[in-house]
Amino acid sequence: MSGDKYSIHLLLVLFLALVFLLQKSTKADVLVQCKESERQALLDFKQSLAAESVMDFGISSWGSENDERDCCTWIGVECCNNTGHVIKLDLSYLIGSVKGTISPSLLKLRYLNHLDLSFNYFWCRIPEFIGSLTELTYLALSNSRFIGPIPSKLGNLSRLVTLDLSSNQLGSSIPEFIGSLTKLTILNLSESQLTGPIPFQLGNLSKLVSLDLSSNQFIGSIPETFGNLVAMRALTLSRIPEFIGSLTKLVHLDLSESQFTGPIPSQLGNLSRLDALDLSSNQLTGSIPETFENLVAIRELTLSRNLLQGGIPLFIWNICTLHSLDLQSNNLGGDVFGFLQSTSLCTIHFLENLDLTENQFTGSVPNEITKLSSLKELGLGYNRLNGTISQGIGQMSNLTTLELSGNSFDKVVISEAHFSNLSNLRKLDLSDSSLTLKFKSDWIPPFQLSLIFLRSFKLGPFFPQWLRSQNACIEIDISAAEISDSIPSWFWNVFSFGTRSVNLSFNQISGTLPNNRIAILFLDLSSNNLTGPLPQMTNLLVTLNLSKNKFSGSINSICHIPARVLNLLDLSNNLFSGVVPDCLARWQDSLKALNLAENNLSGSIPRSIGSLIRLQMLSLRSNSFSGPFPSSLGNCWGLKFLDFSDNKLSGNIPEWMGESFSSLIFLSLQTNKFNGTIPHQICGLNNIQILDLSVNKLSGTLPRCLNKFTSMAQDMNLSRTIEHSISRKLDPNSVFIDVNYVDEALFTWKGKKQKYAKILGLLLAIDLSNNRLTGEIPKELTSLRQLVALNLSRNFLSGKIPGKIGQLRQLQALDLSRNNFSGGIPSSLSELTFLSTLDLSYNYLSGKIPTGTQIQLFDPSTFSHNHGLCGPPVTPNCSGSAETPQGQPRRGQDDFDEFRKWFYAGMGIGFIVGFWGICGALLFKRSWRHSYFRFLDNMKDWLYVRFVLQKARLERRIRT
Repeated sequence: MSGDKYSIHLLLVLFLALVFLLQKSTKADVLVQCKESERQALLDFKQSLAAESVMDFGISSWGSENDERDCCTWIGVECCNNTGHVIKLDLSYLIGSVKGTISPSLLKLRYLNHLDLSFNYFWCRIPEFIGSLTELTYLALSNSRFIGPIPSKLGNLSRLVTLDLSSNQLGSSIPEFIGSLTKLTILNLSESQLTGPIPFQLGNLSKLVSLDLSSNQFIGSIPETFGNLVAMRALTLSRIPEFIGSLTKLVHLDLSESQFTGPIPSQLGNLSRLDALDLSSNQLTGSIPETFENLVAIRELTLSRNLLQGGIPLFIWNICTLHSLDLQSNNLGGDVFGFLQSTSLCTIHFLENLDLTENQFTGSVPNEITKLSSLKELGLGYNRLNGTISQGIGQMSNLTTLELSGNSFDKVVISEAHFSNLSNLRKLDLSDSSLTLKFKSDWIPPFQLSLIFLRSFKLGPFFPQWLRSQNACIEIDISAAEISDSIPSWFWNVFSFGTRSVNLSFNQISGTLPNNRIAILFLDLSSNNLTGPLPQMTNLLVTLNLSKNKFSGSINSICHIPARVLNLLDLSNNLFSGVVPDCLARWQDSLKALNLAENNLSGSIPRSIGSLIRLQMLSLRSNSFSGPFPSSLGNCWGLKFLDFSDNKLSGNIPEWMGESFSSLIFLSLQTNKFNGTIPHQICGLNNIQILDLSVNKLSGTLPRCLNKFTSMAQDMNLSRTIEHSISRKLDPNSVFIDVNYVDEALFTWKGKKQKYAKILGLLLAIDLSNNRLTGEIPKELTSLRQLVALNLSRNFLSGKIPGKIGQLRQLQALDLSRNNFSGGIPSSLSELTFLSTLDLSYNYLSGKIPTGTQIQLFDPSTFSHNHGLCGPPVTPNCSGSAETPQGQPRRGQDDFDEFRKWFYAGMGIGFIVGFWGICGALLFKRSWRHSYFRFLDNMKDWLYVRFVLQKARLERRIRT
C-alpha cells in the first residue's frame, strides 16, 4: 500500500508541475504580445523626432526591418506583464540624443504611468496633451530645454507622485494648480528661471518628502502653509524660513548654495532627528545658534563658506554623534584648541573630520591634540595661528589630511618627529606658513603622499632627498621654496608617470630639462634660470608654463605637443627666436591661453591662430612680429585678453573687431605701425576695461560712440584680476587639479610703464596718445563715469576741453598735453577729487585755472606752455594785466611766438642759400670745381711739408 501511495503522490506532483508549466507558457505568450495601436503610437512618436535622433542607437531599432520584436522589448519601453499595455517610456538614458517635437500619438498609450524624457533637447513648450495622460504617476522632463510656462492641463494629473521639471527655461511663476496634486511626494522645479511669489497652495502637498525650488528668482516670503509639510525629509528653497523648525521628522537637510542671508534660524535646533545639516555656500551671518545643542543625532554639520562670526560654542564638542564639523571660510575666531582644556567632551573621541580653514582662529597646535584620537582630516589653513606645533601631532596615526598652510608659525622648525607615526597621511599642506623643514638627509618618511603642497616653504637650497620615496604622488607644489639646485635625474623618475601636476616655479633652478618626454599633465617651471631648447612633452599635456626663464632656439617643436588636450601654453619672457610655426590648429578645441610675449620672435602672425576658437587669452607683446592684423583672429569669439603691443604690425585696425571681440576686456596695440582711422565699430567692445592704441600712426577723429563701453560707463562688480580657470578631475582618485592663470600686462600708468597682474582687472583706462588724431573730444566720452585713466596726449586734437569732464568722478590720471586745445579749463575739472596725475601742458589754453583742492596742488609744469593761463599754481592771481580774456593769448607770449617763427624761418632760408650757393656752384661750374679740388690738394701738400720740417727740427734739438 505504501508503494501505491507513493506512486499516487508522485503522479500528483508531476501533474501539478505540468499545469504550472502550461500556465507559465500561456502567460509568456501574453507577455510578448504588444497592442498594435500602442506599437503604432510609438512608431509615430519616433517619426516626429529629428533625423539625428532617429539615427541614435537607442530608438533607431524601433520597428526596423531587423527588429520585428514586440514593442514591449524595445529599449526604453516597458509593458504590463498581465495586459501587454505600455506603462513606461524612459528615454533619459539617451542623454542629449532625442531632439524634435513630441507627437500627440503618445495619447494612445492610455495606460502609461511613467514618462521620463529628461536630459534631451526639445527646445519647445511642454505639450498641453501630456495633461491628458491621466494614469501618470511619474513625470520627469528635466534638463530638456523646454521653454515657456508650465501648461495648466498638468493639473489633471491627479495620480502624480513625482514631478520633475527642473533645469529648463520655464520663465514664469509656479501655477497654483500644483497644490492640487496632493499625492506628490517629490517636486523638483529648481533652476527653471521661475519668478513671482511661491503660491501658498503648495502647502497642501502634505505627503511631500522632497521639495526643490532652488536657483530661481522668486520674490516675497515663504508661505506660512509650508508648516503643514510634516512628511518632509529634504527641502531646498531660496531662503531659510522659520517653519522648518516644525518639520521634526527631517533626517537630512541640505540648503547649500542658495544665497541665504541673515542669521541661522534658532528653530533649526528643534530638528533633533537630523543626521546631516548642510547650510554651506550662503551668506549667513551672526553666530552658531545655542539651540544647536539639541541636535543630539547630528553626524555631519556643515556651515562652511558663510559670514558667521564669534567662536565655536563649547556644547558642539559634547555632541557625541558628531563625526564631521566643517566651518571653513567664515569669520569665526578664538583659541583654536582651547576646548581641549575641558573635560568630559565626548565629541573628541569620535570626530573624524575637522575643517576650520580660512577663519580667524589663533593659538598653537598643542600636545593635547592627541585627544582627537579618531581624527582623519584636520584643516587649519589660513588662520592666525602663530604659536608652536607640538610633535605630538606625529602620533595621530589615523590622520590622512594635514593642512596648516597660510599661518604665521614664525621660526618653527618641522622635524621627523612631527611625522613619526603618520603612516596613513595622504595630503600634506604646509604652504605659506613661514615654516622650516629640517630632516636628516637619509630620512625615509612613514607615509606615501598623494598631495604635497609646500609652497613658500624653506626647503632649499637643494632638492630634498626624502621626496625620492614618494612614488604615489599625484600633485606636488614646491614653488618659491628657495631651491637653487639643478633638477636631479631621480626627480623626473619619481614625479613623471604617476604624477599629474608639478609646480617648481619661483625658485632659482638652473640647468636643462631631460631629452626624453615629460609625462605630466600640469607643468609649471616659470620664474627660474632654466636653459636649453623647448622640451618634449607627452600626449596628456594640459598646461605648460615655462615663462621667465632662459630657454632659447626656435619654437617649432610646439608642433609635436599632442593635439586636443592642451589648455595653456606660456613661453613668455625667454630667448626664443624665429617664426611661429603655422600648426596652431591642432589645439582648436582646447587651447584657452597662449602667451609668447617678450621673446625674439619675428615674421607674420600665423593664419592658423584663427582656428583656436576656444582662445580666451593671447599675448604676443614685445616681439618683432610684422604684417597686418590677422583677419582669421575674428573666429576667436571668446577672447578676453589681447596684447599685440611693442611689435611692428601695420595696416588698419579691422572693423570687425567690435563684433567679433564682444567679450574682450583688455586690448593693447600700442607701439606698432597701425594707420588709418579708429573704426567706429570698435564701440562694440562692450566689456572693454583697458583700451591702449597709443604710439601708432592713427588719424581721423575719435569715435562718438565711446559711451557704449559698458564696463567704463556703469558701476559694475569687477574682478581684481583677469584670469582663466583650468581644471581636470583625475579618475579614479576623484582629485581635482585647478590652475588659475592670471593675465599680466604692461601699461603706462601715471607716466610710468609698469607690469600689472593682481589688480589689472580694476584698471579702467583709455590710452590713445602718440598718434595723429584730430578734431574735438566727443562729449559722449564724458559718459564713461567709471574711467580711471585717460591719455590723449601728443595728438592734434583741438577745440575746447568738454565742460562735463567733471562727470568722470573716478578719474585718477588725465593727460591732454601736446595738443591744440584752446579756450578755458572747465570749472568741473575741480570736481575730480581722485585726480592725482594731470598734464595740460603745450596747448593753447587760456583764462583762469579753476579753483579746487586738487588743482592747486599740482606742479606749475602741469599747465606750462599754454597761452594765457593764470591763477594758482601758475601765478598768484589773475589781477590786472595778468588776466587775459578767455580764448585770447597774452601779447608778450604772442610777440615771442612771432619772433620764434621768423627766427626759424630765416635760419632755414640762410642754410639753403649758403649750402646751395657753394655746393651748387661747384656742381655746375667745371673750372671752379677743378680749381677748388686743386686748392685742396695744394693745401694738403703744404700741410704735409710743414709737418715733416717741424718734426725734423724737433729731432735735431733733442739730439743736441
